[in-house]
Amino acid sequence: MTIGTLTPGSVPARSGGLRWTLADGWTLTRRSLSHWVRDPGPLIASLAFNVLIVLMFTYLFGGQMRLPGGGDYHEFLMPGMFAMTMLFGISLTTAAVAADMERGVTDRFRSMPMASMSPLIGRAAADMLFALVTLVVMMLCGLAVGWRPGADAGRILAAAGLILLLRFALVWVGVYLGLAMKGKEAVAAVQTMEFPFGFLSCAFIAPSTMPGWLGAIAEWNPLSSTVTAARELLGNPGWGGDAWVVRNAMTMAVVWPVVLMLIFMPLAVAKYRSLRA
Repeated sequence: MTIGTLTPGSVPARSGGLRWTLADGWTLTRRSLSHWVRDPGPLIASLAFNVLIVLMFTYLFGGQMRLPGGGDYHEFLMPGMFAMTMLFGISLTTAAVAADMERGVTDRFRSMPMASMSPLIGRAAADMLFALVTLVVMMLCGLAVGWRPGADAGRILAAAGLILLLRFALVWVGVYLGLAMKGKEAVAAVQTMEFPFGFLSCAFIAPSTMPGWLGAIAEWNPLSSTVTAARELLGNPGWGGDAWVVRNAMTMAVVWPVVLMLIFMPLAVAKYRSLRA
């Protein structure tokens, strides 16, 4: 009896619809969680880096920061840092997807009878769990350096929901980049681009302090809408701003992530399916 060689895409994906997709997706989510338990170093380093940024801006630069509308800089900073940590997650997602591609894990998944989209769902679910842990750690860090939310539990949860919605959209950006880009240099390029994109927002300073054209770009940065909405919900000081996108930050904090998902989720799915061809 001869056993044929399995090649990527030669084994049909498991049928059964949503039930099997979710079941297989959860299996791959647990795979990521087990990897984190065995090798927590990268995740601990990521959390430590975020805490270090908070400490730097609080104790090294915070004394020189003046808000146009007045208020405590610590309370201005923390909602910006909450969103920034979601942005930093792009490189974590990209690196994880790219590593699976490089080690042949993605090809192995393609040769197994599992729901076709379960690897993407598993990746997204695992990254969202880590995003939740990151947000909790950052909130505790904020409390330790003097940040205080001036809102009730419902508004705090609403702010957290908007921040995590942004992360969910950025997960799909990272998944697509991980599938589309090759080599460690590409991942390093993604990590490098996170900083200018994040700093060109209202996360750390008021756009009104920038040159007019640059401030306008910062105001329309999707990160700025989430940060502005989070500050409003948390009762933390903002910076004013009379542009339409600033006055409608609560709406745009939902619209921007949805737009990103509508762009990058189909791109990621199409790219993954093209690997199966």
